[in-house]
Amino acid sequence: MAKKEKTKDKIIRVSTRMFLEHGYSATTVQMVCDELEISKGNYTFYFSSKDDILAVLTDLLCKFQWKLMEYEAGEGMSSLLSICLELMSMASACEESEVAKDFFVSTYQSPKCLEIIHNNDTARAKEVFAEYCSDWTDEQFREAEILVAGIEHATLNAIDKTVPLETRISGALNAIMTIYNVPEEIRRIKIDKVLAMDYRTIGKRIFNEFKEYVEKENAF
Repeated sequence: MAKKEKTKDKIIRVSTRMFLEHGYSATTVQMVCDELEISKGNYTFYFSSKDDILAVLTDLLCKFQWKLMEYEAGEGMSSLLSICLELMSMASACEESEVAKDFFVSTYQSPKCLEIIHNNDTARAKEVFAEYCSDWTDEQFREAEILVAGIEHATLNAIDKTVPLETRISGALNAIMTIYNVPEEIRRIKIDKVLAMDYRTIGKRIFNEFKEYVEKENAF
């Protein structure tokens, strides 16, 4: 006999689906309550606001990024190129979809979600950039990540569309790799490889794969 889904799990499942279908900003607590036929009091018993659920989704995004990096490593892609591809795919997804842009940008604007991003990306930076920052302390990696997150947020939340996506991506990747002491020649090679890819198609594909991953993870 199938286990009955708990109310808390239902709220997470429906909310995350709505965030990725309609946009985080466009999804209200009332919309979730109406679909689940529960009261707002029932909702807030488990979550004080929809930001709490965005944090759950951000944590899933971080786990998805780790899995993606592990898969790409298995396909022969370096961790450094994988990190570059990740920002490229997010930026191109934001360019193509307002829903994707609203989701990604919202994670950087929420203090709770940003803390999750900082912790996750600091851990990954220690692994990816170890050879270039061998004498760095944990505090230095943390400080670098705060700078990098600011660059990522600005890249994803581009307002002036007169600056081509290619220019924003290459500029952001160059700035990020410079922070982590990656030599200029290696920076150029990685950026050229990323820009040579069909990044708009890759961005759509990876965002759709993330939605499928979330649906699978939320199949309580």
